[in-house]
Amino acid sequence: MKRFAALLFIVSLITSASSDAQVGKFLKNVKNTVTQDLLGKPDNTKNMPEPLCACDPADFIIDLAKYKIDYTEADISVLSDGRVLIQDKMTGSYYAVKNGVTEGPIKPGDPRVKQFEQVVASDDEKKAMELMYKDYISKKDDKYTISFGGKTYGPYGLIDQFAVNRSKDKFAASVTENIVVTEAEGDAMDKAIKNAKSEQEKMELSMKYAQEMQNRIMSGGGPNSMTPKIVSNIPSESPDFLTIAGSILNSNIKYDEIMLVAQNRILDLQGKTVFTFPSGSVPPDFFLSSDNSKSATYSYGTLTITDGRKLSELFNPQLMKADGTIFLAYMYYSPKRNAIMQCKIPF
Repeated sequence: MKRFAALLFIVSLITSASSDAQVGKFLKNVKNTVTQDLLGKPDNTKNMPEPLCACDPADFIIDLAKYKIDYTEADISVLSDGRVLIQDKMTGSYYAVKNGVTEGPIKPGDPRVKQFEQVVASDDEKKAMELMYKDYISKKDDKYTISFGGKTYGPYGLIDQFAVNRSKDKFAASVTENIVVTEAEGDAMDKAIKNAKSEQEKMELSMKYAQEMQNRIMSGGGPNSMTPKIVSNIPSESPDFLTIAGSILNSNIKYDEIMLVAQNRILDLQGKTVFTFPSGSVPPDFFLSSDNSKSATYSYGTLTITDGRKLSELFNPQLMKADGTIFLAYMYYSPKRNAIMQCKIPF
């Protein structure tokens, strides 16, 4: 508040001292300095140095000056196929970039914008997953089926994870063939026990439900049918439960592949460990080369690669393929060009 009051005071001085050229010039410089400090952006970005991550040559993504977009007031999203969506928060308009061609301004609700929307896993994660992969997962009664590449997989009592690779020709899912009770049955049991009139009735209901679940286990294929497993259209044997327990399917770590991320290691869909972290857990934004010889970690604008490079002031790192070569690509803001640029590192 004090800094804002100081700015108002300086502006009033400029107005009152407009007849004095020297004082006016001095105060104008002070005003520019205070304005930059308050707003966090310079008057002339072209005088700013390029970020440390800048490369030459770099791919031109979008000319922000042409579309009058303030970089500090823009949200940038990238689809797995490389398309870029920029939202101008000042106007609410969107701009879509594909293969160097920019479309926009685009109004909210346009189909081109909806393609970038991501389903946020709310309290009902199963529902969010069904919505995100609605083209592959369907539900009938209390059973789920997977349709992929003209084949049907299932039915399953539960699908708790699902992943598709970039080319959309491979999928993997963590499924359970049978579950002891459905969500609706579990709710009904809880309600019945809660409404029991005595402790004796509660005990009788609990014993009754336990026996029903035991009978269901034995008649439904035994305990093995109620153990989670990995199913995929990639011909391979599913790894045993102890190997994959606690792991998460991930289609971003390695280009066009689906991997399993455990606490401190990365596995393929056969359960073979391909990369291990000596200490700590796997970082959220981690990339692995196709031959497992090189890796990179992204955190708070900095990309650290195992070949010794450490690049800062970048965003949206992702694996991509161009002219038969796999790259680790990232974007950065160029003050000199007032544009979003992209660098590609062979990976």
